[in-house]
Amino acid sequence: MTFPYYASAEQVMRDRSELARKGIARGRSVIASTFADGVLFVAHNRSNTLRKVSEIYDRIGFAAVGKYNEFESLRRAGIQLADLRGYSYDRADVTALSLATAYATTLGTVFTEQPKPYEVELCVAEVARPGSASPSQLYRISYDGSIVDESSFLVMGGATEPIVTAMTAAYEPDLPLAQAISIAVDALSQPAEGDKSGKDDTAAEQPRLGAEQLEVAVLDRGRPRRAFVRLTDQHISELLTGE
Repeated sequence: MTFPYYASAEQVMRDRSELARKGIARGRSVIASTFADGVLFVAHNRSNTLRKVSEIYDRIGFAAVGKYNEFESLRRAGIQLADLRGYSYDRADVTALSLATAYATTLGTVFTEQPKPYEVELCVAEVARPGSASPSQLYRISYDGSIVDESSFLVMGGATEPIVTAMTAAYEPDLPLAQAISIAVDALSQPAEGDKSGKDDTAAEQPRLGAEQLEVAVLDRGRPRRAFVRLTDQHISELLTGE
């Protein structure tokens, strides 16, 4: 008689966590941050079609890292949920917190009940309304369903440590858009630990990411309804060069 393979629940969860973290770390990073006029998304993304950043609803944006097919299915489900709730009740009832909670429930269920977890990390952001005293909100949802709210910035995917260090040193609240993008791009251009070779290498010598390597979008607080705006390569270049 053969016995099935046994592993403790603790070991199974550790293995699932390691699998998900490795999958997320293989992707290129995304930064979401608040600035003077709303919320900024900057992603290191060389593709013009496979988007990491998108609109979910009127004043709500979405960003993700990890396996594209997995976070794309979650993005579509979030749009459908937001549309259904807004149509059935009121558009004001669709909030980033409600969507983030729904994503957290889904990811937590998959993590505990399915053999393989989703290798994704999500950000759901909601920009404050014009004239509102409440700040814009950023929600990070991890592969295991845990959820954290931020009001300044968050970094997902890739080698996050040097990027978080650079953002922590340079970030300030209520920065203008051009400065906020410049800080985010400089942070994304930081080399991963172990990438430096040679005793004369310095951070200043690392090439800065160009507009063609970036995906940038904003949730513009001043827009009356649909706040999401995707920036073109030309606009990004002009902001980075100060033109």
